[in-house]
Amino acid sequence: MIIEKLTFRGNPHIGVYIFANDLFTLVPYDADEKFCDFVSRILQTPVVKVSIGDTGLIGIFVVGNNKGLLLPPITKEYELLNIKRSLDINIAVVKTKYTALGNIVLVNDKAALVSPEAFDELKKPIIDVLQVETVEKGTIAGLTTVGSAAYVNNVAGLAHPETTEKELEFLSDIFEVPFDVGTVNFGVGFIKSGLVGNSKGLLVGERTTGPEILRISKMFGGAR
Repeated sequence: MIIEKLTFRGNPHIGVYIFANDLFTLVPYDADEKFCDFVSRILQTPVVKVSIGDTGLIGIFVVGNNKGLLLPPITKEYELLNIKRSLDINIAVVKTKYTALGNIVLVNDKAALVSPEAFDELKKPIIDVLQVETVEKGTIAGLTTVGSAAYVNNVAGLAHPETTEKELEFLSDIFEVPFDVGTVNFGVGFIKSGLVGNSKGLLVGERTTGPEILRISKMFGGAR
């Protein structure tokens, strides 16, 4: 698995702007062609330009896996139509008071972990659209923003450095992949903000250090 550094318009917090699975990668409309070509080459997927709520904060607002995609209620009708036209996957706009779905749900193809506050509202759409076997509520390192505190795919997972051994065991059990702690972008514990990828490749924020990449590589089997 290839691991490469990236910024979006000079910002190393690439997970704020990008969503990826094994089938496609979503990027903001203002992403240039050089950026899109690089992302497509590393993640080995087509790149689709979208917006959510007239913003480019795709990674914050969208949550999904290889089976489906959930969009927040701020998604405009034209945005939904564009996404449905571009993707052949289960897609639904969730009726919820929560908008930052990518920050409060952690998911792969096996399971989902949901912020306790949002669990009751999101459990059914997660099961129906993302078609996971397990949906649990919980925190990571005491944080309810479980989607931002960790990153998981169908290979492995990486969590906030203050995640306990008991939490790591729990995460590994429900997602059915090995988990460890780590950081991105020179010590940032909110993993998703600086890590985007799938089972074929990973992108990390430009400020991510050699030791941080080595730890990520150890978990996901990557090479630079």
